[in-house]
Amino acid sequence: MRRIKHIKLWCAGLMACFSFSLHAQRSWTADNGNGTFTNPLFYDEFSDPDILRVGDDYYLAGTTMHAVPGLVILHSKDLVNWENISYCFDRFDFEDPAFSLCGPTEKNRGEVYGEGIWAPCIRYANGQFYVFSNVNGKGLQCYTAKDIHGPWTHHNMKGRIYDLGVLFDDDGKIYAIHNYGEVKCTELKPDMSGPVEGTERVIIPEGSGVGEGHHMYKIDGMYYLISTDYKPNGRTLCSRSKSIWGPYETRVITADETYGYHAAPITQWRGRIMPDGTKFALGHVDKDATACSNAHQGGIVQYKDGSWWALFMQDFHSIGRTVCLMPMTWKDGWPMVGLDGNLGRAPRTWFKPGTILGDYGADDEAQPMKAPYNRNENFDGKQLGRIWQWNHNPDDRMWSLKGGRLRLNSMPANQLMWARNSLTQRVIGPKSVTTVELYVKGMKDGDVCGLGNINIPCSWIGIVKTRKDAYTLRCFEQLTNDTIDVSVDLSGGKIWLRSIGDYDNDQAQYAYSTDGREFKTLGRMMPLSYQLVTFQGSRHALFAFNSIGVNGGYAEFDNFTVEEPCADRSNNIPYGKTVRIINKATGRPAIATRHGVLHDTHPDDKGDLTRFLIIDRGNALVSLKCEDGRYIKVYGEGLPGDVRFTRDEKEAEIFLWQDFLDHDFMLLSLGNHRYLGKSPTTGSPYSMDFAGPDPARRNGSVLQWEE
Repeated sequence: MRRIKHIKLWCAGLMACFSFSLHAQRSWTADNGNGTFTNPLFYDEFSDPDILRVGDDYYLAGTTMHAVPGLVILHSKDLVNWENISYCFDRFDFEDPAFSLCGPTEKNRGEVYGEGIWAPCIRYANGQFYVFSNVNGKGLQCYTAKDIHGPWTHHNMKGRIYDLGVLFDDDGKIYAIHNYGEVKCTELKPDMSGPVEGTERVIIPEGSGVGEGHHMYKIDGMYYLISTDYKPNGRTLCSRSKSIWGPYETRVITADETYGYHAAPITQWRGRIMPDGTKFALGHVDKDATACSNAHQGGIVQYKDGSWWALFMQDFHSIGRTVCLMPMTWKDGWPMVGLDGNLGRAPRTWFKPGTILGDYGADDEAQPMKAPYNRNENFDGKQLGRIWQWNHNPDDRMWSLKGGRLRLNSMPANQLMWARNSLTQRVIGPKSVTTVELYVKGMKDGDVCGLGNINIPCSWIGIVKTRKDAYTLRCFEQLTNDTIDVSVDLSGGKIWLRSIGDYDNDQAQYAYSTDGREFKTLGRMMPLSYQLVTFQGSRHALFAFNSIGVNGGYAEFDNFTVEEPCADRSNNIPYGKTVRIINKATGRPAIATRHGVLHDTHPDDKGDLTRFLIIDRGNALVSLKCEDGRYIKVYGEGLPGDVRFTRDEKEAEIFLWQDFLDHDFMLLSLGNHRYLGKSPTTGSPYSMDFAGPDPARRNGSVLQWEE
């Protein structure tokens, strides 16, 4: 059945963001431009982060799995604004054809989805940089370079060491800490030729509640091991000892910090992903469960002003895993995530490292506001932009940059996930619209080309050429095995393809245009998932393959653009506006009762006592004034009933606004570092003692404003 309609306001939240010119907006950066930042650091996938400081420079390494170039490295001066400066390698240099997506044989299954290279550890010692990581079936790998930009030298150290932390100790010895549950330590050879035989020892026995994803540090003579565990749900731990060999004592340093995001639906499947006819389903989502979506696994670093910070990954729905920056507090010799009064949790919005409260710009060497990548590409250069990665090793004979376009020559494949030379980049959230121009005159019979989502299950919109000068527009969704074909007039040899993503809500839809102005949707609003087949979130893919088993013609792509309607957050805080504050847990507005406490009232109550003026105190700080002239003030410990009022503006409480997007927010006290909230079940008035949001945003701490 043909399903075509003109693009409409299919998502109220998304379309509200489109009320301004898309082209005036920049890409997401955590920097708010006022001395604060808002997590996540990147609204696209960056998993298994490891952080390194060298002088006043900070480097972040992350997982790239089967995509190349591999092992990405970002650079920052302030831990908030980052730039992609390097990859450790351009392609996998193993002889195994599976790394090049060359199809199954008797000796290999033909692909390395969900494998490849992952969980890197970046270090600096002996005047050079080291990046350690594991490749499935190939063992421990190390890449070294004198310059962070490269060139990098590859050392295949082999052995079964993965998900590791590496410590260059004061005595010159090099240790790798690895394994799950039963944590092991192995000495490495200085020339990176492999482990030192006979040195592997268990340093933390099974039964200690310690997991994987290890990051080892030596601080003031003490050994600190940061690890993550996923049984029964995600959390991050620290183990410490006076000796590298133990014994270790362990504490949980953060748990349950989801920033109000529940886990995404997980793809369910049987067998590997490749055979045609594989059945897929999306698993049930428990919006109240933390699962493993909370902040976990990552490194810690001391900023140049002496403060400590954690850079941990968190699952952000179908986007995949990305990075959050979290302040740390040392407590009794333990590096705890969070702030005094609320250890274990961390603000979504906080003050940038090096920024003194009330003195934005104190760190004169901080990087300017910028996103780590340029996502738009006109293909006019001699090289692809750094954002791009190939799906497995490319065949460099079968692609080129010619005449300001990307040319992909088609090779045999029976579906997108087998298509060689698919060029990908990560989707960007929370919402974005991606458009590309496709030229089809070089296509031959059996060629299929277009814009896809390389995820499990995959989907795409594109052109199929079935016979001479006959083109069919096709939308394919692997989840339902649904194919929609539409006849289109491509006498001009060109079509515009578009993907409209609402990734916070795990959905996307395709659209097309024959004139570049009027777009029509094709296919349904597709549900998206996170999945543990490829261990990646959604990715845009430019692809061309031949479905009848031959090398075909070619497709050309131009003017790839990504519009991010919610990247500009400058108006997200309603400064100077009078608003009603609705509790997300109950749907009831807050009221400044005449009795003198902040409580809630009937949903239809729009009286004066439900109206609050948001007063700008600078640096994302606000005070709230009821329309009757009273200011909110927190008394004592902020227990229920101690969120009351004063008529003296000098006594008004100052909150740090936590932007949760789409008018959702929280209010953080700078006094006890806890949040304003009201229990949805007890009937008590508002308090200032909430530790943070729950995954479903219905524990009473997440609010919504309406003008």
